[in-house]
Amino acid sequence: MFDNLSEKLDKAFHVLKGHGQITEINVAETLKEVRRALLDADVNFKIAKEFTNTVKEKALGQNVLTTLQPGQLMIKLVKDELTQLMGGDTEGIDLTGNPSVILMSGLQGSGKTTFSGKLANYLKNKKSKKPLLVACDVYRPAAIDQLHVVGDQIGVEVYSDRDNNDPVAIAKAGVAHAKSAGCNVVIIDTAGRLAVDEQMMTEISNIHKAIAPQETLFVVDSMTGQDAVNTAKAFNDVLNFDGVILTKLDGDTRGGAAISIKSVVDKPIKFIGTGEKMEAIDVFHPSRMADRILGMGDVVSLVERAQEQFDEEQARKIQKKIAKNKFGFDDFLSQIQQIKKMGNMKDLMGMIPGAGKALKGLDIDDDAFKHIEAIIHSMTPEERSTPAMLNASRKKRIAAGSGTSIQEVNQLLKQFNQMSKMMKMMQGGGGKKMMQMMQNMR
Repeated sequence: MFDNLSEKLDKAFHVLKGHGQITEINVAETLKEVRRALLDADVNFKIAKEFTNTVKEKALGQNVLTTLQPGQLMIKLVKDELTQLMGGDTEGIDLTGNPSVILMSGLQGSGKTTFSGKLANYLKNKKSKKPLLVACDVYRPAAIDQLHVVGDQIGVEVYSDRDNNDPVAIAKAGVAHAKSAGCNVVIIDTAGRLAVDEQMMTEISNIHKAIAPQETLFVVDSMTGQDAVNTAKAFNDVLNFDGVILTKLDGDTRGGAAISIKSVVDKPIKFIGTGEKMEAIDVFHPSRMADRILGMGDVVSLVERAQEQFDEEQARKIQKKIAKNKFGFDDFLSQIQQIKKMGNMKDLMGMIPGAGKALKGLDIDDDAFKHIEAIIHSMTPEERSTPAMLNASRKKRIAAGSGTSIQEVNQLLKQFNQMSKMMKMMQGGGGKKMMQMMQNMR
């Protein structure tokens, strides 16, 4: 996420390295590089220029802050301005209606149908809501089928009417069905349309008037940069939507849409899509995103994701096993399953401060644990519970059974032993030291 932008901004701040104070010359040189980095990320020229001018004014008025190094001060100023540019505060979603009606709008291919499912899954699991998905795309072949597949996947009912070609009537009937079925949130998936298609824009405007949604959200593919921002403006002129959803932020995105969309349409980014899985949805936090763009990671979001998957009962059992030196590979496997539920691996690693640079160019896919799982599944129940019994002949059999090498089996055993020692240390009062180490990384 934003790898190229992060790298270019890092180079820009290097201009100030070694300087004892901020001067008009070194600030101008640094901000010229910052502006170039923003333009390369497909940020609108006017926005990039205004941004650097604001940072320059603040930097030159900050000579009193002698406690900070110029480079650190400049990073702080850029971070604060980036946060403001992307909206400042985190915006929630309005769920006051009974049912709350959410209208999804956007271009063809922006990922609207998939994100409708992600949003339904999020509201069901995180907000304890009972959502209903309504299929109002009567134009795209198999659009209704796609929404039904998504609904089945997440256990959410889908309302559709294949005999009706009127999206306005389907939307109204969907809201009525939600009331009778006891659903308290209705998510209406509309057909993708082009901003220049007057007939289609009139149609979504009519749906909007007919159902009076609490939230109208504009779904946009973040990889389209400035084009996304221009399209958002055209849609906003017709719909006056309440917020933006940025999809495909896990792709090789330049970041222009995330940075400049708020200042163009004056509507907040509410959610982001960070992967293909139904769980790959995050509330958009401008300050955390600014941290990530500047290569500072996002420890808060990482901890939040870990807490969501944290199973207290299981943790107690594992603590007892560690205390009795009975922590085995089955327990190790259950920890891996919890990590996998937290989301896309590269995205998770990018949340660790400084890891973005270290991971540049590395391809970390979601199958990163595949060979580890294969090795563990090739062990007998006895071997899993007593790893110390794994001698050379057993390792040879496990390697053959899992399609891996003896070296990989040995590597896993080494990792397992290190993890066991670390967990033992955590239990033995070393936990505070570990927490301090994590905090110092920020």
